[in-house]
Amino acid sequence: MSYEIPDLSEVVREQPTPLLFATVSGAHLYGFPSRDSDVDLRGVHILPVEDVVGLRPGPETLQRMWVRDGVELDLVTHDLLKFCRLLLRPNGYVLEQLLSPIVAHTTPGHQKLIGLAQDCVTSRHAHHYRGFAHTQWRLFERTGELKPLLYTFRALLTGVHLMRTGEVVAHLPTLLDKLDGPGYLQPLIEAKELGEHRGLAGVPYRPVKSRLEQDVREWHEELRLAQEASELPERPSADEAVNDLVIELRIATRKT
Repeated sequence: MSYEIPDLSEVVREQPTPLLFATVSGAHLYGFPSRDSDVDLRGVHILPVEDVVGLRPGPETLQRMWVRDGVELDLVTHDLLKFCRLLLRPNGYVLEQLLSPIVAHTTPGHQKLIGLAQDCVTSRHAHHYRGFAHTQWRLFERTGELKPLLYTFRALLTGVHLMRTGEVVAHLPTLLDKLDGPGYLQPLIEAKELGEHRGLAGVPYRPVKSRLEQDVREWHEELRLAQEASELPERPSADEAVNDLVIELRIATRKT
């Protein structure tokens, strides 16, 4: 399914604070958007120094929603400090946002932060993907929808690949090729294209529930083994470099 990167030039001009970057996340990044999917844009804004050290701090998180050509766009950004604190934790969401190949807006500072990302990857990121998979599987059991089922496998396969290689890959079709994932997932990806909340029950040739349960258990075990065998460090080594970059980019926004 082809995807056109949204033009954020007008939105960037209207932002109350400078935008470091904005990338596409969610189903478009994961490789299984639906025809009626909204577009999840995620990124970083930089509060000026005065809005950080004064008595009236600026907003750590900003959100803007609008519709373009019948498609709902949802832009959520965190202030640089909040984002970098999350980046130095085992948080897969911010890693994926930073390294997303679908870039709507970038800056030299964004590229500098990307250059530090590898030193933020740890074996503890497996906990993030394990927990996300558990949450999405429970949601699938309640709703029977394709979306949380695909999210479950996407999280597990991303985690396994990250533990084995240190590479962040969030695109499920790519992961299926790299890891020889369950063959029935590609037809389910194609089925989800027809509707964001389409249920598994409406898909021809769907896998039986017992097969899904078995495969989810097996991929959880693969993730456990991959974490145990991983050569990734337990802690990030980019703390000082990230701190220096936050200071550099913050000072550059000082009001004149």
